[in-house]
Amino acid sequence: MNRSSRFRVLFLSALLLVAGIIVLAREHRPSILRPGLRLYAYVSTAENSVSVVDLVKLAVVAHVPVGGNISAMREHPTRAEVWGVSGAGGFAWVLDARTSQIAARIPVGSLPYSLDFSADGARAFVAASGANSLVAIDCATRQILARAATGANPVAVRVSGDGKLLLVLNKKDATVGMYDASTLQRTGTVSVIPDPEDAAILPDDSVAFIMSRTQKRLSVIDLKRGQLLTNLELAGVPSQMILKPDGGELYVLSPESHGLQAINTWTHEVGDYVVLGSAPTRGVLLPDTGELFVSDAAMGSVTPVDILYRRVSRPIPAGQSPGALRFDPGDKARLLLVVSQASGDLSVLRITADRANGLLTMIPVGDAPRELAVKLF
Repeated sequence: MNRSSRFRVLFLSALLLVAGIIVLAREHRPSILRPGLRLYAYVSTAENSVSVVDLVKLAVVAHVPVGGNISAMREHPTRAEVWGVSGAGGFAWVLDARTSQIAARIPVGSLPYSLDFSADGARAFVAASGANSLVAIDCATRQILARAATGANPVAVRVSGDGKLLLVLNKKDATVGMYDASTLQRTGTVSVIPDPEDAAILPDDSVAFIMSRTQKRLSVIDLKRGQLLTNLELAGVPSQMILKPDGGELYVLSPESHGLQAINTWTHEVGDYVVLGSAPTRGVLLPDTGELFVSDAAMGSVTPVDILYRRVSRPIPAGQSPGALRFDPGDKARLLLVVSQASGDLSVLRITADRANGLLTMIPVGDAPRELAVKLF
C-alpha cells in the first residue's frame, strides 16, 4: 500500500471514530450537558482486573486490578460504586466509580460466586460456597452485619422484590434456603432439581423459578408456603432465564436446543418455542417494549426478537463469542453493550425506535472479558 492510500485509510478511520462519538453524544445530549456526569461500562477480564470504558469517548480510561479472579460483578443501585466478588480470593470488593480504584476488599468466606443487593441498596448479600455461609454487608460502612449457615455449596443468593426474603441456592444439596433478609434467620428449605444455580422471582414475590445448567427442567416454588409446586420439562439445558417486567412470562434460553421457550408464570405451563440460532446464550429485554436481544456465542451475533409476536429479526454482528449484554441506564436506552469474549472487545450497538440499528464500534478491553456492569453517575 502506497503512502497516499495509507493516508486515506487512516483519515477515513479517524472520520468514522469522530462520527461515532458525535452520534453517541447526540443520543446522550442531556447527560453530556450536565457537568460532571459520566457514563461508564465496567468489564471484567482474565487478568483479574476491570476495564473501565468511557461510553462517550468510546475508549478505555482505566484498568483496575482487583487482586483476585472476578466471579461476579454488579453496579450498586444507588451509590457510585461497582461491587464484585472474587471466588479464589474469598472476598467482596468495591470499586469507586469516581476514582476508578478499589475502595475496599471485604473477607466473606471461601469461594463466593454471586452477590445481590437489598431493595434500598443499603445491604449487600453474598453466598460463600466454600464456607457454606450467607453474609450480609452494610454498603455504607462496608462492614459485615451478620452471617448465617446455609446448605452445601451455596452458589447464588437472590433478594425478593419487597426486600424481605432471600433465596440461597445450595448446589450440592439441591435445595433452596429461604431467609429473613433483616435477620438472616432461615424460614424454610425446599428441595428442587439437582445443581440449582439461579432463581427468577415474580414481582409479587409469590413464586420463584429455579434453574440448573445441568438439567432440562425448572423447579417452581411457592414462596408463601415454602413448597415445591412442580418441575417443568424443557427442550434443552438452559443458560439464562429472563422475566417479563409484568411477570406474566418467563423466557428460557438454551444453546442446546438452539432457541427460547416461553413459560406462562401464572399457570406454570411451558408455552411457545422459538428457534433463534446456533447457540443462544445470554439475553436482555428492553424495558417497556417487547424487544429481546439474544447473544449467540457460536454465530458471533446478537439476534433481536419481538417477544410479543415471536418474530425473529436479522442477527447483528457483535464480535467473537458474544456473551453478557446490557443497555445503557438512561431514561430511554440508546446503546446495547455486548461483551465479545473471544475477540476481547466491548461491542457497542446503537438503538433507535426500540430496535438495534447496527454495530457502532468495538472497543478492545482485554483478554477473555466476561462480566459487565454499567453506571451513570
